[in-house]
Amino acid sequence: MNWLNSEAFTLFGQHIIWSDMVGNILGLAALTLGWRRSVWTWPVQFLAGLILFGAFFGHLTGSAGKQVVVMLVAVFGWWQWQRGGQGGADGHIAVRFATWRERGAMVAAAAAGTVAVALLFTAYPTLSWDPWPDAYIFVGTVVAMYAQARGMVEFWFAWLLVDLVGVPLNFANGYAFSGFVYVLYGALVLWGMRDWWLRTRTPALEGAPA
Repeated sequence: MNWLNSEAFTLFGQHIIWSDMVGNILGLAALTLGWRRSVWTWPVQFLAGLILFGAFFGHLTGSAGKQVVVMLVAVFGWWQWQRGGQGGADGHIAVRFATWRERGAMVAAAAAGTVAVALLFTAYPTLSWDPWPDAYIFVGTVVAMYAQARGMVEFWFAWLLVDLVGVPLNFANGYAFSGFVYVLYGALVLWGMRDWWLRTRTPALEGAPA
């Protein structure tokens, strides 16, 4: 797996490594599939996590561990979209807004999770270079994936909040490709948010092709 951490090319003076590029391209593809409400978003997210796990394992234990959690949530999302009779043969699901109780629970979980993970990263510096923003992005990603698994429009809001920190953090840490991809994430998030929002207001759209 050493090739994953080798340089693919240089762009605008930034060194792009294979794992950063491949993992984030897959992440972008997964988000696109999520916008289209395709169940295949989950296998692609799992594969992205697996590639990044292989890149980090052995020298960045914390980052590798985070990818394990992401892969577990991807498995949960696949299971959630396959069960309950929400999806048809095309893999599409019905989307909805979260209840106020669900929103409160997700916000509380995100806040508590960020503090807990940041304290863990602070106690063990080898797990993260930037404990607090890294914890925020990691927990925010898990919360976003959970909301996506439940078909909640808030999934997109969570991703947008992750992007606001993810873009500058990735550029600061030398992961330029991740930074560029997070910018694309932001545009795709706004597009996907509009589409899912409209589907909650116009039931007829649920039967339309994505």
